[in-house]
Amino acid sequence: MTKEQLHKYVSESTKNESNICQIYAIKEGLDVYDDCWHGFKTLNAMNVNSVTKGIMALLVGIALDKGFIKNVDQKVIDFFPDYIVKRGEKTIYDVTIRNLLTMTAPYKGRSEPWKKVCTSQDFTYAILDYLGGRSGITGEFRYATLGIQILAGIIEKAADEKCIDFANNNLFVPLNLPERIAHGDSSKEDQFDFFMNKNPRKYEWYSDPRGCVTAGWGLCMSAKDMAVIGAMVLNDGLYNGNRIISEEYLKDMLSPHLKLGERFGFMNYGYLWYKPYDDKEVYAAIGDSGNIIYINKEKKVSVGVTGTFKPRIFDRVDFIEQKVLPAIGVG
Repeated sequence: MTKEQLHKYVSESTKNESNICQIYAIKEGLDVYDDCWHGFKTLNAMNVNSVTKGIMALLVGIALDKGFIKNVDQKVIDFFPDYIVKRGEKTIYDVTIRNLLTMTAPYKGRSEPWKKVCTSQDFTYAILDYLGGRSGITGEFRYATLGIQILAGIIEKAADEKCIDFANNNLFVPLNLPERIAHGDSSKEDQFDFFMNKNPRKYEWYSDPRGCVTAGWGLCMSAKDMAVIGAMVLNDGLYNGNRIISEEYLKDMLSPHLKLGERFGFMNYGYLWYKPYDDKEVYAAIGDSGNIIYINKEKKVSVGVTGTFKPRIFDRVDFIEQKVLPAIGVG
């Protein structure tokens, strides 16, 4: 497949690829593919949904490198000395940062309390009320978008800096990417629009009323942003010769810590990043609607893909490997 054929394929798609806005690829440090659809341009941004989690994993690593966090086994509750633990709750004292990064943190209730958290003044403290429970820490995988919010709170407490400023100063700006601004309107109508609106967005990051960004969703990036971040990870944390994040942490982040079930395609799971294959050096930060940072260490290529809201699209790994890589000459 050629680049022209790939453009036509996406343009004419009526299925999973019909919502793709941008594809950007970098191979061995060179920009090798840049294409857009639905009126988007290269530098437009889109809410990349749960790819946000993958960025949070990087920010935790940077905080570790800088000594703001001691290690991933540090207790979550240590960072919130002013938080009043609910009467009878004991498990919360044992939950670690590692539990959050691997989605093995326990929560009360069967479903995530979206309404309670997203109508609160402080999303972090609101979700802390649900952390823990009678079952204790079982090590079982429990996908919890709201639970990841606690990581943003930890970074703010540890670094004494807003999480969005920490991200700008230590990730986006050093990668020559645009600074993000906080998206401050957290009304019900605005939250719905943030998920559903199919127009390009500003370089923004959804935030709670006090200005703490949403750690599990709501970061707006372009496909180029994601490909650049992927290239940095591919290069073991270096960008233009500058160290962004330690190689040691990245190895830990990408290493399989859990084997997931059928719902997640039996992929391996690191620290909020997926490893789709047991026998390939392929990694991905994955969000709903097919948003993805794809990294292939063997082929030395990183790919970013953005997409407008479209339900039931989990990942683009097969599409990237079957369509995008051949178009850029990667066999």
